[in-house]
Amino acid sequence: MKRLLLLIFGIHLAHLLAAHNGSINGQILEKPTGLELPGALIKIEPLGVSTTSNDLGFFVFQNLPAGFYNLTINYLGFETRQITNLEVRDAETTTLKIELAPAPILLKDVAVSTTSGEPFRHFSALDIRIRPVNTTQDVLRIVPGLFIAQHAGGGKAEQIFLRGFDIDHGTDINLSVDGMPVNMVSHAHGQGYADLHFVIPELIETVDFKKGPYAADGGNFTTAGMVRFKTIDAPVNNLMKIEAGQFNTARAVGVFNLLGKSAERKNRHAYLASETFYSDGYFDSPQAFKRFNMVGKFTALTDDEQRISISASAFQSDWDASGQVPERAIRNGQIGRFGAIDDTEGGTTSRYNINFEHLKSLKNNAIFKNQIYYSNYQFELFSNFTFFKENPVDGDQIKQKEQRQIFGYQGAYNYIGSLAGKSLRTEIGLFFRNDQVKGNELSRVKQRATLLSRLALGNVNETNTGAFISETWLLGKNLSINGALRFDLFQFAYEDQLDTLYDPKRVTSSVASPKVNVNYDMNPKLRWYLSGGYGYHSNDSRVVTAQNGLQTLPQALGADAGLVFKPSAALMLNAAAWYLGLEQEFVYVGDEAIVEASGQTERYGIDFSARLQVKRALFVDADLTYSHARSVDSPEGENYIPLAPTFTATGGLNYDPGQGFFAGLRFRHLADRAANENNSLVATGYFLIDGLAGWRKDNWTFNVSVQNLGNSEWKEAQFETESRLPNELEPVSEIHYTPGTPLFVKAGIEWRF
Repeated sequence: MKRLLLLIFGIHLAHLLAAHNGSINGQILEKPTGLELPGALIKIEPLGVSTTSNDLGFFVFQNLPAGFYNLTINYLGFETRQITNLEVRDAETTTLKIELAPAPILLKDVAVSTTSGEPFRHFSALDIRIRPVNTTQDVLRIVPGLFIAQHAGGGKAEQIFLRGFDIDHGTDINLSVDGMPVNMVSHAHGQGYADLHFVIPELIETVDFKKGPYAADGGNFTTAGMVRFKTIDAPVNNLMKIEAGQFNTARAVGVFNLLGKSAERKNRHAYLASETFYSDGYFDSPQAFKRFNMVGKFTALTDDEQRISISASAFQSDWDASGQVPERAIRNGQIGRFGAIDDTEGGTTSRYNINFEHLKSLKNNAIFKNQIYYSNYQFELFSNFTFFKENPVDGDQIKQKEQRQIFGYQGAYNYIGSLAGKSLRTEIGLFFRNDQVKGNELSRVKQRATLLSRLALGNVNETNTGAFISETWLLGKNLSINGALRFDLFQFAYEDQLDTLYDPKRVTSSVASPKVNVNYDMNPKLRWYLSGGYGYHSNDSRVVTAQNGLQTLPQALGADAGLVFKPSAALMLNAAAWYLGLEQEFVYVGDEAIVEASGQTERYGIDFSARLQVKRALFVDADLTYSHARSVDSPEGENYIPLAPTFTATGGLNYDPGQGFFAGLRFRHLADRAANENNSLVATGYFLIDGLAGWRKDNWTFNVSVQNLGNSEWKEAQFETESRLPNELEPVSEIHYTPGTPLFVKAGIEWRF
């Protein structure tokens, strides 16, 4: 009994002493605008403990014994700040507001720490500025090992390749912009269709990526990975930009601050941005590709602990296309390399978005986030893959069309507490998304104008609701463990308008996805990490209802083991071995309105990345990946996964001192890969070099970019397709491809004021 009383007394005394300890509450802000800086790394000495600022820039150190402390604040692209001899008193809170001024990007500011997240993600700020970018789709190439391919006139969403996946247009990668989903469920052209052309590249502030299915907030389509785009809340300067290049290419961008400096001092920001683009492309038949974007955004810190953001955007695009061409048509001289069998392909699309975000800082560094979004989307695409195989007289052109409305909500509560005396970060999230698709159509047409027959026509109503919880336990300076569980509930409904009887089909299904992430800092230069968990991608509503819910939400089991190594202040390396297995699934083939079983698959591989800062303004980077992808259910030799990438390599040399001359050279290589299940047809690889050079003087920038410096003849998108040409008696199965861009020169001038 005496020992029990002493134990109770000791615990009570410890709580009393802790109650007398002090704390530091701070906020990290950007100096010119007053905007909050989330994700800044703050280290406190002599404790040697680190933390990061939350979405409103706040951070906290609790239970500090009275004394004097030193803080070091790091944020890539901003000056490093040090605060020395900061006094903390018993039972008192020391409050700080720390402003960071922009500074050159320095690799030494990237920390290898369990609290700093993924270091390689921070390089987006440099990559976006130095690399030649035509569209936001091009920014996807920042993700190491991710390749894209365009094969329908520029206006269609690009084909994506990552970690042994031919992701098509987004089936196995989750994309979002400012929290709004980009992937379209049950899309007329394919599941997960992700078109990023509605984003103006100059407005992208960061690109946050995560490979594999290990993030709690990564829901539908998060198997190979996820990419989060965030746009700027306030432009530092107004911007006017004009670009022009070969093939009648022209582009103009404007970004304008609407409130001025006086409003910035009150932490209120508003801007309007627009983009116009036109290009005929390098094909024999002009593409007449037109794109228009307009974005408006208002952000306000209503008090020291609350922020609202409202944005609206409008996007429209239309284009003509030459499509994929068969190799035999070029070999026999029927068409040239940039010719077409059917040059009446093309399409139109539009998207209008409204996005509202509210963040509230609560006690103990907690954050409560709410987001409501709405999108109105329209799509019409004309394609011809088989030419005259099905209809020798009128041809095989098809039309895919839909009108869609998306309603969504996302809410999250983030809290920093403690467990067994160690820091515990808790995030609880709720979400809702409803897609209402009218007139989801697949029809056979003649030269866009004449309707020959309808293969599919119906209305889709698909709802995804659910919740997740994520706990990150910092067990010390060197070890953190994250465990998460996500639950998704889907309601699928499809009304077949070609059915003479009104008989809408409905299916409800759910899936739970556990995840775990472990980070261990062996020393300040080396961190090991291990991740494992489940992800999934939903199947098309038309498939789900046709299969009565069978394999509605096939799961993917993934695992990563890797390290981040920083042998010197100027060099950072990342290496990872990974595995990903997918369950049996059914896939809706939008081009033919049929259901195909793809079977169970397995993929594994190795990723390697390196970043080197040779001098203050000179960067070298390289990303290498190897992937092995096979079908589990097929016999050996017939189990290749068509178009799955095997070996990829990208890299570059970038020089940018901020003022004066700047330049960059970049290469990308995609190796040969199987084009069909038995590898009898091969999709030919390529090696390309792009260049950029320019001059920056005060607020003026002049630049020239060159794609495909060597003017290589390369094949971009490639497929095994069975087709029939007008003069053929029988169809032929072979490689059909879209020729890649020849040497393409573009120049631009930019004025910031």
